[in-house]
Amino acid sequence: SLTLNLRLMSATVNNPFQHLVEPLDPKDPQQQFYNLAKLGDPRYDRLPFSIRVLLESAVRNCDEFLVKRSDVESILNWKQTQTQTVEVPFRPARVILQDFTGVPAVVDFAAMRDAVMKLGGDPEKINPVCPADLVIDHSIQVDFNRNSAQFKHTGSFFFRSDSLQKNQDLEFDRNKERFQFLKWGSKAFRNMRIIPPGSGIVHQVNLEYLARVVFKYEGYFYPDSLVGTDSHTTMIDGLGVLGWGVGGIEAEAVMLGQPISMVLPEVVGYKLCGTPDKLITSTDIVLTVTKHLRQVGVVGKFVEFFGPGVAQLSIADRATIANMCPEYGATAAFFPVDDVSIQYLEQTGESQDNRCVTEMLNKPHRSLSKVVELDLNTVVPCCSGPKRPQDRIPVSDMKEDFETCLGAKVGFKGFQVAPERHSTAVPFQFNGQEYTLNHGSVVIAAITSCTNTSNPSVMLGAGLLAKKAVECGLSVKPYIKTSLSPGSGVVTYYLKESGVMDYLFKLGFEVVGYGCMTCIGNSGPLPEPVVEAITQGDLVAAGVLSGNRNFEGRVHPNTRANYLASPPLVIAYAIAGTVRIDFEKEPIAINSEGKEIFLRDIWPTREEIQAVERTYVIPSMFKEVYEKIEKVNERWNSLVAPSDKLYTWDPKSTYIKSPPFFDGLTMKLQPPKSIHDAYVLLNLGDSVTTDHISPAGNIARNSSAARHLTSRGLTPRDYNSYGSRRGNDAVMARGTFANIRLFNKFLNKQAPQTIHLPTGETLDVFDAAERYQQAGVPLLVLAGKEYGSGSSRDWAAKGPFLLGVKAVLAESYERIHRSNLVGMGVIPLEYLPGNTADSLGLTGRERYTVIIPEPLTPRMTVDVKLDTGKTFQVRMRFDTDVELTYFHHGGILNYMIRKMSEN
Repeated sequence: SLTLNLRLMSATVNNPFQHLVEPLDPKDPQQQFYNLAKLGDPRYDRLPFSIRVLLESAVRNCDEFLVKRSDVESILNWKQTQTQTVEVPFRPARVILQDFTGVPAVVDFAAMRDAVMKLGGDPEKINPVCPADLVIDHSIQVDFNRNSAQFKHTGSFFFRSDSLQKNQDLEFDRNKERFQFLKWGSKAFRNMRIIPPGSGIVHQVNLEYLARVVFKYEGYFYPDSLVGTDSHTTMIDGLGVLGWGVGGIEAEAVMLGQPISMVLPEVVGYKLCGTPDKLITSTDIVLTVTKHLRQVGVVGKFVEFFGPGVAQLSIADRATIANMCPEYGATAAFFPVDDVSIQYLEQTGESQDNRCVTEMLNKPHRSLSKVVELDLNTVVPCCSGPKRPQDRIPVSDMKEDFETCLGAKVGFKGFQVAPERHSTAVPFQFNGQEYTLNHGSVVIAAITSCTNTSNPSVMLGAGLLAKKAVECGLSVKPYIKTSLSPGSGVVTYYLKESGVMDYLFKLGFEVVGYGCMTCIGNSGPLPEPVVEAITQGDLVAAGVLSGNRNFEGRVHPNTRANYLASPPLVIAYAIAGTVRIDFEKEPIAINSEGKEIFLRDIWPTREEIQAVERTYVIPSMFKEVYEKIEKVNERWNSLVAPSDKLYTWDPKSTYIKSPPFFDGLTMKLQPPKSIHDAYVLLNLGDSVTTDHISPAGNIARNSSAARHLTSRGLTPRDYNSYGSRRGNDAVMARGTFANIRLFNKFLNKQAPQTIHLPTGETLDVFDAAERYQQAGVPLLVLAGKEYGSGSSRDWAAKGPFLLGVKAVLAESYERIHRSNLVGMGVIPLEYLPGNTADSLGLTGRERYTVIIPEPLTPRMTVDVKLDTGKTFQVRMRFDTDVELTYFHHGGILNYMIRKMSEN
């Protein structure tokens, strides 16, 4: 907006720290940076590297309006303020989005333009000030793989299939309307760049192409930094670029020029020492780190890696560790810039003057809140599962662990299968052959996700393992749904050039698309005979994937056990056909000659992998792939989109719809009101994820969303996924709490349903909420620990808001989800220490009155009164004054509309 741009321009003139500016090179005085060493403050030298990035941003943007001198002082005084819940603003250099979160952001922007115009303002004020990149990577699904593809001979070693082209064509056919809308957004809004579908996964494209380490804008050099609408934005921390995931609603405010309001975090130092065994992969390291840091407790903190072991890790290894930061609960997982970072920039074609960053970070005497240590020599091959990424299992224990889980009580490590059913076997026919499925049979094996496909060592390791397996005469059973979805075209390039792609293809791991795919639940359908066998035997079938999340119901509805593993292990378990195997004692398979082949016979060593990597992963690959990335997709190039500044909403659309968030909005603020006699919509337990609240996968045929789409004339094959319909609130509201694995204490079972308390009827959650809204009754949700964990997902807050949920009462919250609730004006309430629903005797069948006093203060306690006469206190989790301001406005977007509508 003009107003904010003027403020940004005047910030330099009015900046009290202007005396710190100096040229990078005296011969070129126009190229400048803020030299923080000139502060002459000994506290600066002792700051953790990640906190120095926050400091530089505050110094450079200090205008005594959005960023104040007192904020700079708070950051400099980090040693004391880190434990005092001190709020500071942070202005990142840029914002990154993927299309599942990007579409609703652009929808909100379009609706905000309409709202500003209705209030008499200039709609073009709704325009990104902070540069934003949107990568389309979440829409493609594994609809076609080796089991459904047509093959043709190409003259190479093996036949080639058309799975990739078919999946990409179907992606475009399904999502043409969404893509047209995004293309409109790239024209209508300044500072917004779209990376077309088929380019790769957002975080890998960010690492290999978008990241700069040093950002240059209007003659100033400063550290690259970002926030993203995906929780795994932290992957970029591995390059020395500070970044983390935020709610989509918060990211929209950043794009419009607002700083992020954050509480200064503690910084946990993570010292890496020792040398990993030659058979260890970066995946084994990150799964070990994830479990360790979950035990240490780093929620809401920064983690900063250091020590002699760091030098042994490539940027890809570091990025793998940083990628899974949300799984160990930290806000950021930072690897400071070093020579390895600079070499990587040269490899990927981003070589530039990095002195402003190296000057800032080249001060080793820093303080840390706490230091923990990992000896890399203690890391063993491992997987994680069957339902959470932090539940690490050494590969040597996988068979025993699965069999224990099979009989254990239902929970994160249990399926409660009766002992007499542990050996259930279900025969079935597939392509004219008879096979048998058991508990633990692998039915999905996917090399997927930026976590691992960005790492040449594990991808080439998988290729070399495939080569040895094929040469030993091994194969993968044809009913297993195998797939390879690289995070960028660079991966395909070096797999082909090194000669391993043919062997991956032979085992069924052909390229099926460039996107997140199986990692986010876009795994596509399983063969019907497989589904029937799983259903007939009520089997705990397994998926093995090189992803970062394996929550229940995320990967596929028919795989109740899902394990995260390195790409080589994904292939190994696919060959074995089961997770009930001890690779150290049992052969992975018996070849056609009757010879027992063990995993150790085909596992490549680190030295083998590194030799291939040095030869085939070269700078020219990155240059060739990325210099044409924005123009290579012909269907995208030929897509026609409107050019109007205001979007013309199509009332017939089931993808894009003007949301009701701003209906009736006026310039006048309404005082906050207490919540009176609310019913509980759902009574939930621990670790309810955003996948449970707002699923991204396929729309079930018997769901409220399906009934709505059917009423609009669609057939089941046109439903697409919830993720693809995030631009339509009518679908998304009906999809809220629609995960089949949602466990509601009211029902004492998993189901996307609840009890309508006034009548006692069991209804789909949306239908029950609709009844409450028709009666004018407010709603609450009760939950346990870690409510809203998992993916950054704004619809996990927008959906409950549209259902009439006024507050959530939980034992604790995932950071981003709490922020999203605040952004939508939903009150996050938290039990006081020592209290839980059980300790307070809450059943959820009471009616709740939450007293909202005036004035409100951050993290204040408020009274909750029940219709039983009981009263107890809870903490209101508005953590900063800024969050309270948003609440008074009814949410952050309402606040921004009113600001932009002011004369």
